[in-house]
Amino acid sequence: MKELKACIFDLDGVIVDTAVHHYKAWKRLANSLGFDFTEEQNEQLKGVSRVRSLEIILAIGNHAATAGEQEKMAAQKNDWYLELIGQMTPEDILPGAKEFVEACKVEGIKTAIGSASKNTLTILSKIGLDKHFDAIVDGNKVTKAKPDPEVFLNAAKELNVEASACVVFEDAIAGVEAANNAGMRCVGIGQPAVLTQANAVVPSLASITLNEVKYL
Repeated sequence: MKELKACIFDLDGVIVDTAVHHYKAWKRLANSLGFDFTEEQNEQLKGVSRVRSLEIILAIGNHAATAGEQEKMAAQKNDWYLELIGQMTPEDILPGAKEFVEACKVEGIKTAIGSASKNTLTILSKIGLDKHFDAIVDGNKVTKAKPDPEVFLNAAKELNVEASACVVFEDAIAGVEAANNAGMRCVGIGQPAVLTQANAVVPSLASITLNEVKYL
């Protein structure tokens, strides 16, 4: 690849695991509507926007709702989710994440967050990493969901780095596709059998070094 100039990180599942909090909040919403929502069904929501997630859940429960009702449901789910992430601490940072970001700083590699989450700044503040990134592009700054490359292209633009000089770190299929669509290299965080389109796949950021990323 071109000389590595920037690393762009998805938030959920890469830097911190908020998936469990999302699941608990969605499950609480489903239960309040009179049906259950399982962990297996929750897999369908990975890397998906809040609006689309709600549509999937309502379809699972065969529950009809007007646009206004859906807006209230999404807001309620987010309130419950915010209660949960409000209790997060630096202990919630995933293995190797902080160390990898700090290694980028030492090497002069720019860093950014590229996440669909509208709560990115809150989460980063709670875990003490809000000052560790050169750019933060989240759900408040984009209009198109992954696999559209908008979030990663905007991050590269804010960093003033060409897309081809960026590597993305992603745990979702849609995120890997978004990185590919942006013309960026991608390191998958998770299972090789799932993230088949990534250039490399590791269990966590503790399992790869910056030098290894440079030679993708």
